Amino acid sequence: MKYLFVSILFFLISLKCSSQAEQLKKLDSLYREDQFYAGVTYNLLDNKPEGIDQNGLSFGVNLGFIKDMPISKKRNVALALGLGYSTNSFNQNLLLRKSNNIVDFSVLDDQNAYTKNKISTHLIEVPFEFRWRNSTPESYSFWRIYTGFKLGYIFNHKVKYVGDIGNYKLSNIDELNKFQFGITMSLGYNTWNLHLYYPLNPMFSNESILNGEVIDIRTVKIGLMFYIL
Repeated sequence: MKYLFVSILFFLISLKCSSQAEQLKKLDSLYREDQFYAGVTYNLLDNKPEGIDQNGLSFGVNLGFIKDMPISKKRNVALALGLGYSTNSFNQNLLLRKSNNIVDFSVLDDQNAYTKNKISTHLIEVPFEFRWRNSTPESYSFWRIYTGFKLGYIFNHKVKYVGDIGNYKLSNIDELNKFQFGITMSLGYNTWNLHLYYPLNPMFSNESILNGEVIDIRTVKIGLMFYIL
């Protein structure tokens, strides 16, 4: 519910800011586009080990500033480099328990035995994009296709479990890959833009083992991206 509220809030803010930007934008032959962004995503766990399933809703919110650098005379092709923040949650049945400073992984088979089993992360992100759009200095609504690469660093994370075996929280887990990176794509028209993030490295390190195999879970994010001048 918290993430849903935040998502709606960012959506309303983006609509208002876009409207204000359109009113204030002056005719400028050296204009730049889409230098602030805010997005909401549904987070999917890909390449899950046998027995691992998601339950409930797993949301993500991201926002930041990205420097638009046109490289074509019409300024409809550009490169962009930015800095942003992202928070994500993952509700699933992979149980993490720490013993003697080592994290053990197991599967929660009985969903009735717990009410919460969630991993939450907070990241600083650096997106890099190659951008195409059919914008002009006079146009406020246009098609866009932005592809790129995003590097993220998890500066804070938490595991929270509430169930039959007790209530506890874990943080500073070495088995979680602090650096996350992947490819991105945003495409759409005007306010509405579909967004995809596909990871190139796993969520956990190679030392994370479940049933004798390395846990190679990947965090795919699908959602909407809103751009502001």
